[in-house]
Amino acid sequence: MSARLHTADDLGDMGLGAGMTRRSFLQLLGAGLLVTTYSAVASGAADPGAAPEGSVAARLHVGEDGVITVMTGKVDVGQGARKQFTMAAAEELRAPMDSIRLILGDTGLTPDDGGTFGSRTTPSNIPDVRRACAAARELLTQGAARRWNVTAGEVTLSDGYAAHAATGERASYAELAADKDIAASFRAGQDDGVAVTSVDEWEVLGGLAPRPAIRDLVTGAHKFPSDVSRPGMLYGSVLRAPRYLSDLVGVDTASAEGMEGVQVVVDGDFVACVAPTSHAARKAVAQVAAGATWTHEPHTNSGDLFAHLKQTSRASDGRRSRGTSAGSTDAAFADAARVVEATYEVAYIQHVPMEPRAAVAEWADGRVTVWTGSQVPTRVHGQVAEAFGLPADSVRVIVPDTGGGFGGKHSGETAIEAARMAKAVGVPVSLRWTREEEFTWAYFRPSAVIEGRGGLDENGSLAAWEFETTNAGGSALDTPYDVPNVVTRSLDADGPLRQGSYRALGSTANVFARESLMDELAHAAGQDPLAFRLARLSHERLRAVLEDVAERADWAGRSRTPGVGMGLACGTEKGSYVAACAEVVVDEERRGIDLRHIWQTFECGAIQDPVNLDAQVRGCIIMGLGGALTEAMAFEDGRILNASLHQYRVPRFTDVPPMSIHLLNRPDLPSVGAGETPIVAVAPAIANAIFDAAGVRSRSMPLSLA
Repeated sequence: MSARLHTADDLGDMGLGAGMTRRSFLQLLGAGLLVTTYSAVASGAADPGAAPEGSVAARLHVGEDGVITVMTGKVDVGQGARKQFTMAAAEELRAPMDSIRLILGDTGLTPDDGGTFGSRTTPSNIPDVRRACAAARELLTQGAARRWNVTAGEVTLSDGYAAHAATGERASYAELAADKDIAASFRAGQDDGVAVTSVDEWEVLGGLAPRPAIRDLVTGAHKFPSDVSRPGMLYGSVLRAPRYLSDLVGVDTASAEGMEGVQVVVDGDFVACVAPTSHAARKAVAQVAAGATWTHEPHTNSGDLFAHLKQTSRASDGRRSRGTSAGSTDAAFADAARVVEATYEVAYIQHVPMEPRAAVAEWADGRVTVWTGSQVPTRVHGQVAEAFGLPADSVRVIVPDTGGGFGGKHSGETAIEAARMAKAVGVPVSLRWTREEEFTWAYFRPSAVIEGRGGLDENGSLAAWEFETTNAGGSALDTPYDVPNVVTRSLDADGPLRQGSYRALGSTANVFARESLMDELAHAAGQDPLAFRLARLSHERLRAVLEDVAERADWAGRSRTPGVGMGLACGTEKGSYVAACAEVVVDEERRGIDLRHIWQTFECGAIQDPVNLDAQVRGCIIMGLGGALTEAMAFEDGRILNASLHQYRVPRFTDVPPMSIHLLNRPDLPSVGAGETPIVAVAPAIANAIFDAAGVRSRSMPLSLA
């Protein structure tokens, strides 16, 4: 890694991003010093590890006002990235957290850090920012040493100041940023191989710290994408098809055009209304919808979903085998004393972010700026540029801190729709999807059918394993257990609904099926489910969380009361490890499942922000409860039947049981992400607890006693 500090005179040709001029960039940051570091970073490609060499990884500005500005292409959609980046910068710069300012997700200012998905922020981009800040720390130290004519080893940095103990000299970072001699020396300086602060020396990371701008969030002063306002802005609403697989044949816009303040936009099959308020725009679209005619094609119903997936399944790029050939596996099954096989099903569910999709678009001089909620600003940037045939430097996408994503905000359709309306009417336009639009037209977590079988030898040992997942994807496809003969396959299918990324991707489906089948095999072998797993689990980190959660839940002393049961499950994904125990009470008379308690142990290496990590784990558990017990999209004849929060039941406060969370800190290991893996063990632990309580196997999510 290399680092330089830049003054205003150096910025003319740095290529600061879409639509940003040297003047506007400096107006934003003010006078001071800019550190630019270069390293490999994740690109916006599907593979977050495919990082182009030499791409800009992080930028850091030290202002004459003492404010330190850090820039990253990551965004905060409620997962706490702003706080974690702030802590990382404060740690490496030896500066107070309240002196750090973050610019996130602005394609006109920030580098492409690969989007906010896949739990990549902690292992990939936090290190980028830490290295940038460590480089700045070293350069500030050297500058202060030259200023005082002492060695760099005699200068210490603390609380935003450089100091020389022997002489009593002291200078703030703001003073150093204003020193022209220091700036001149920094201009040519290079510093390779700067080391970040070791875990045992952390003073900010790993500790308790307040969330930045928490007052704005609590008081409502924070501006989410839905709150963005521009001078002269109008509001838009888009005509949607009445059902899936529909084509617009004709439309009569006369009645809407006669409404006061309404402008109708017709661009091919894109029809929208723009008005002074969202309410007026939606009323106008309702008038247009009343006179629109459509053609419709047949569409699969939710009752036929799983049969449809199997009928349309086909080999995918994820198809693979591990450990042995399929032929040898067949031989192992033929020799098995007992074979257990089962089919598991997972319904389509929605992400249900607190803030539905929203965007504001504004055109000026042939260029467009869009404010929107997205997990991948650069992807939206590219989609907008492609939609309008614009060069990259004519598009800017800005992502304010957003009200939730969970993998559901990777695409830029709302930005494009807002931009189409704004271009047509010549003023900024705000588009805010309704909850019904979010439930109907946003993409879903893929539904899935998973077929598995395991072969037990005469001693009850697991001798063979086959696992085939259809439509879920390949995340967590391979078993972590020690089995001599294994085949795993991932198949694609023609899903009837739009589908895409979801928290932990296909892991929620694949771990549910795998851990349920492991439980079935344990009972078939006449063995305790915990002992059965541990006997074939050599992976030290996964074994550690499983043993820990079992001890904390008192697995050995669990209740044997009729109708009360406990189940467990474990899994690994994105480099982190989780195990969960769930205790349920089953009321067979009313066919009800009451969740009494959940224990979870989670390990993701060295813990950087324990408060936020605990919140992430709890959030994953609560989100996992919805998919496990209540959430499923219902659709018939191309229409979503439960497109509202009244009809689609996400967990309420009354649904959340007591939770006992243990964060297993491993300061000896690199930190990895935690936003996804804690969800994967929830559903199988509950499913296994239901069997323990009632002797009934529930193999379809959401779970039931049917």
